[in-house]
Amino acid sequence: MLGLNYKLEKLEKAGTPILTGIIGAGQMGQGMVSQMYLMEGMNPAIVVDINTELAKKALLHAGVSEDKIKYTKCSCEADEWIAQGNFVVTDDSKVVTDSKKIEVLIEATGVTEVGAKIALDTIMGKKHLVMLNAETDVVIGPLLKKLADNAGVVYTGAAGDEPAATKELYDFAKAAGFDVRVIGKGKNNKIDKDCNPDTVAEEAERRGVSAHMLASFKEGSKTMVELAVMSNSTGYIPDVRGAHGIKGEVNDVPKVFSLKEEGGILSKYGVVDFVDGIAPGVFVVVSSKLEEVRKEMKYLDMGDGPNYILYRPYHLCSLETPLSAAKAVIDHEATIAPMGGLVSEVITIAKKDLKAGENLDGIGGYTVYGSVEVYETAKEMNALPVGLITKKTKLVKDVKKGEVITYDMVELDESSFILQLRRVQDKLFG
Repeated sequence: MLGLNYKLEKLEKAGTPILTGIIGAGQMGQGMVSQMYLMEGMNPAIVVDINTELAKKALLHAGVSEDKIKYTKCSCEADEWIAQGNFVVTDDSKVVTDSKKIEVLIEATGVTEVGAKIALDTIMGKKHLVMLNAETDVVIGPLLKKLADNAGVVYTGAAGDEPAATKELYDFAKAAGFDVRVIGKGKNNKIDKDCNPDTVAEEAERRGVSAHMLASFKEGSKTMVELAVMSNSTGYIPDVRGAHGIKGEVNDVPKVFSLKEEGGILSKYGVVDFVDGIAPGVFVVVSSKLEEVRKEMKYLDMGDGPNYILYRPYHLCSLETPLSAAKAVIDHEATIAPMGGLVSEVITIAKKDLKAGENLDGIGGYTVYGSVEVYETAKEMNALPVGLITKKTKLVKDVKKGEVITYDMVELDESSFILQLRRVQDKLFG
């Protein structure tokens, strides 16, 4: 993101800010609107949410006066209003995807089915797309990237999310000539694969968050999704299914994430993983074959080597996301995006014993959780991507707790939009 501030300042002085649409005014969207309103050269012109009061509140909290906010379901009316320096709220995503004024859209719903539809509409509308919805990206990201390339627009993950923060470190280290051996993120609690919305209800209420969302973090599914995003953008893979997920401090990481023959736990380098104990940070483990580089790293108090950790102790979630929107419009570059077909898949694991005829409910629920696996392995197993599950997904076989759920064990929801796109992707990339 080096130098982006000067480019945004130039847009501000010219009176031509980047008009942005934000879909999803929940916890992430609220902060994002406020942060974008503070930025030079950017404008959260249209905010979309099924609850328009949330969308309006996001703008009011940012400091927009109420007389400058209008509700409409018409993209033409919206364009006329925002062209005058005003703001629009709506509950219809087509208002922003059909807009002639909006240059870039940020998808922040976190719902796979909704994210898939909005993503396609955005790309077909020839707008750049920032996907804060990682759950959708790990299912159909390669297809969306291909469609965006064909349409001449940028498809990108979101700055501030852990995968993008990690990718920035990875890009820096690769550009500087280091051998990048491991990439990953911190996690702030031990994985509890048995948790569900009921077991975390009290904590969720106390923290003011959704019980389903909190459960998805505690069961590890969210971390698995983030590792898959990292994997698909770099080619790095989990060393084992679900990754090792060590417990440790920053200084422990270079030694533990070394090869077994070097005293570590890895069977190979070029892997993604996570650490319980260094959240909210992200990291890369690097090395160098040259003695002079290793000598300087030791002089710089980076350790004795041969592995060293480059660690960023924060990620600012949606507060950073507008930077990806700016980078897409100004530089026509993605912050993080799939490099081709899938490298890793987030597969479905039974959270408890399940019976034929039961419906599944996705991550953060009562029946399943996600685990990251090498895509080719998942394909050989016929493993079901967890992001394809809807409330209409029905088991046709009994499943034991901890068992991988495969395609032949379920009756899929044929009305699912993301399912249809995934089938296109599977034919395209194999």
